[in-house]
Amino acid sequence: MGRLFMRDMRGHVTPRAYLDNQFTYTRDNHRLTVLASSMVGSTYYAACERVEANGDAQVFAVVCLTKHNPRSTDGHVFGYKDLTEHMGPRESECPASILDALTDTDSEYAMAWRARCRANLVRRKLERAKPTPKPGQTIIFDEPMRFGDGSYRARFEVVANPKGKTPLFRDPESRTICRIPAFRKRSYRIVHPAIVPKDAANG
Repeated sequence: MGRLFMRDMRGHVTPRAYLDNQFTYTRDNHRLTVLASSMVGSTYYAACERVEANGDAQVFAVVCLTKHNPRSTDGHVFGYKDLTEHMGPRESECPASILDALTDTDSEYAMAWRARCRANLVRRKLERAKPTPKPGQTIIFDEPMRFGDGSYRARFEVVANPKGKTPLFRDPESRTICRIPAFRKRSYRIVHPAIVPKDAANG
C-alpha cells in the first residue's frame, strides 16, 4: 500500500499537527486520542489511546512515513502512509517518551518493534557519549576500512571541515583527505597530539 497524497493539510501548519488531528477522533464504538507524538526526520511517531465503548483501553504506537513538499509541481504537497506497531514497521527511531506511554501487548511484531526502538535509543546514547574528534587529533578505528585502491586503513588525522561541523579525515601516509559517513557508529579511540616540552623544543 502506497502513500495517501493531498493538495493541502486542511489548515494545519505542520505534518505533525495534521496527523495528530487525523488520529484523534470519536466513533460510535470507540474513540482514539493522540497522547504524545514526535517527528524524527520525516517519520511520525505517536502513542495513541483507543478506548472502546465498554471502557476497555489500550495505548499503542502509530508510525507514519511522510512526504511534505509545499512546492510540489503536481500540487500534492503532503502524503503519508500509516502503520501501527503491530505491523512491525522497519522505522524504529521512536522516542522514549512515546514508548513509555504504551500499554502492554502480546503482539510479537509490536514487542519486536519496541525492542528495536529501545536498542536504538541505547545505541544513540552511546554514540553521543563518545569523544568528539577535534582538528589536530588522531582517530583510530577498531576495524580498518577498505578503500577504493584495495588498501585498509584505521588511523587518520582529524581535519577541520570548512563547509560544516562534521570533521574530515586525512590518511597520514598518502595525505589524502576523505569523509567517513556515520563515523560515530564505528568503534574508535582518540589520540591527542603529542605535546613537546618547551625545553626539548628549544634544545
